[in-house]
Amino acid sequence: MIASLRGRVVSSAAGATVLDVGGVGYRLATTTTASRRAAAAGDGEVTLLTHLHVREDALLLFGFASEAERSLFEMLLGVSGVGPKAALAIVSGYEPDQIRRAVQSGDHALFTSINGIGRRTAERVVIDLKDKVGGLTIPAPGGEGPAPAGDDHTAARDALVGLGMSVSEAEAALRPIDDALPVEERVRMALSGAVPAGAGG
Repeated sequence: MIASLRGRVVSSAAGATVLDVGGVGYRLATTTTASRRAAAAGDGEVTLLTHLHVREDALLLFGFASEAERSLFEMLLGVSGVGPKAALAIVSGYEPDQIRRAVQSGDHALFTSINGIGRRTAERVVIDLKDKVGGLTIPAPGGEGPAPAGDDHTAARDALVGLGMSVSEAEAALRPIDDALPVEERVRMALSGAVPAGAGG
C-alpha cells in the first residue's frame, strides 16, 4: 500500500497531479486542495497522502492534502454505489468538517450540489456514514434549549440560497462565521461579506 508520495511536481491541473519520485512519474487523481498545494509548489517538491485503488483493469492512485480528506474518501468508498470518482468529487467539493456536518444533520442538499451526485447517492451517503463520521456532536431536535448547530447552519444556508446564492457559495460565505450566532445574524454577515473579529488572518 502506497501511503504517501514526496516528489517534484511535474504538472498539476484541476483533478490531476504528476509527481516525479526518484525518476518515476506518478499520476494522481487529486482533490481540489491537493491540486492547489501541488500547483503552489511550482516545480519544487510536495508531499501528498495517497490511496491506491485496485481494479481488475487498472491501478488508480489518489492524492490528498490531509488525513481528514483521505479518511473521508475511504469511508465514502464503503458506501453502496459510491465509486472512487464520486468519492473524490465529494471530498473535493467541500471541506471535511462541512461534509461531516452535512452527514450528521442529514443535509442532502450539500451533496446534491456536487456535480454527478444525485439525490439517491446523497441519501445513501448520509445513511451509511451517520454512525461513522466523528468530530461533531449534534443534539437531537425536540428538546429544550438552542436548536442543533447543524439545523441552524442549514437554515442559514437555505436562507442564503433563497436570496440567490448557490449552495456552494452559501457554504463558503458561512464558513468563517461563528456557529454560535443566531441564524439571522449569520445570514446578515454572510450577505455583507463581514468576517467576525479573530476569524481572519
